[in-house]
Amino acid sequence: MTSITRSIGFALANILHPRMIWLMIWPLVIALGLWGTLAIVFWAQIALAIAEWMQSGLARAPFISQWDLTDATLIAAKILILLMLVPLIQLTALLILSIFGMPSMVEHVASRSYPRLERRKGGSLAGSVWNSSVGLLGLAGLGLVSIPFWIFPPLWPLIPVAILGWVNQRVLRYDALAEHASAEEMRRLFAARWGGLYVMGLILALAAYIPLLGFFAPVLLGLSFIHYLLAALEERRSASIEGESS
Repeated sequence: MTSITRSIGFALANILHPRMIWLMIWPLVIALGLWGTLAIVFWAQIALAIAEWMQSGLARAPFISQWDLTDATLIAAKILILLMLVPLIQLTALLILSIFGMPSMVEHVASRSYPRLERRKGGSLAGSVWNSSVGLLGLAGLGLVSIPFWIFPPLWPLIPVAILGWVNQRVLRYDALAEHASAEEMRRLFAARWGGLYVMGLILALAAYIPLLGFFAPVLLGLSFIHYLLAALEERRSASIEGESS
């Protein structure tokens, strides 16, 4: 946890740089415009469809089928839509950032904190696109698997956070290391640091729900992963050099 906390602390120190502020604004504006427009246009239809799905599920439950839950399920459906909008907006901003902003963020962090770290360029644009595609497919798959659990309101805030925690680390880890690590180093680090990466994904998925902090979440997420993985890469290379010399 120390390295995770340190990485987030370094990210917070970098986030007020003018270049980072600009990266906070425009991807989020695009994501808000996209999902806000869709929500306004299709709000009633989506809420009604979700409410009907809830009613059909509750109708099978004993002692509940005799109650009229039309109003209750409609209110619950609207709450569910609002809960889902937050991670969808964050994820969309994150995907935009991973494609158009991560190289600039990596350069910003590396030039200041890791200037002597060798750049082995194990990643590529095609690899980044493929990695993001796998993240989106994983999001869809996890969403489908989790459908039976959405009928239980206490799980509503937990399910999107758990899923987004995985998607966060999947989308950003590749771009954070693509410039500096070789392909083999990336594979080894992702395997060795999977738990820490997922914890960071969870922490910063939760940040999206905190007023004001949610505005910074995508850039904070990207900077944290860059610091965390470049530090891990530097540590691994130092350990290898010491092992060879001993």
